[in-house]
Amino acid sequence: MINEETKRKRRLMNIGEYIDAIELQTYDPETLALPFDERFQMITDTVYQKKYNDKVKRLIKGAKLRLPKADVHDILYTDNRPLKRGIMDEIASCKFVEDCGSIVFQGYTSSVKTFLGCAVGKEACRQQYRVRYIRLPELLTEYADKSVLPGGKTKVLNKYASFKVLILDEWLIQDLSKDDIEFIFELSERRFDSASTVFCTLYRQEDWVKRLGGGPYAESIVERFAHNSTWVETGDVNMRQIFSRA
Repeated sequence: MINEETKRKRRLMNIGEYIDAIELQTYDPETLALPFDERFQMITDTVYQKKYNDKVKRLIKGAKLRLPKADVHDILYTDNRPLKRGIMDEIASCKFVEDCGSIVFQGYTSSVKTFLGCAVGKEACRQQYRVRYIRLPELLTEYADKSVLPGGKTKVLNKYASFKVLILDEWLIQDLSKDDIEFIFELSERRFDSASTVFCTLYRQEDWVKRLGGGPYAESIVERFAHNSTWVETGDVNMRQIFSRA
């Protein structure tokens, strides 16, 4: 039995989880009968799993996912929509994050683009990447509000450039001002080849340049994101209606 002084010292060393795991072993005679190295390995596994679970919970909370219950294991595959299991399994592996690639979920309204984006975001959290979800209209509003403050523009750019995975929902859904386009250009420059972006959008790639106002900024933005992106068509099936009938 570990005495109180030893427990106190271990907690001061920030290893209180080990104490809890050891305490649990004291109530299991079969575990106590095991060699020390086996018991220590079991304790280490228990503590590691707890720390991992706690970190993932923090990452998911910090991601501010619009649909926090979305999960890649709950994706519905049907014959009448173009979504393919093999492609989604590859995306869910998060190799695209290692490669600093991007994902585009493109399709009609209610084809569960947001669900897919949030599900992939949650999977990235499970792999311990920093993730953030935000609607593009909300991001542009935040940028406009902070722009009037000293250093506000740089702070917003640095903030959203820092996330390893940024989920931009409702991408290009609204008309963009010159300031909006310049901000998106600067953000794309900072994230280029260093982070991954997940887009949820109604618009096909050929529509992006026009929606971004044309010109060199638009061309540059599309080039940065399109060169290393996986495009996933979500189709035109209204999945909300299907789920409501289930």
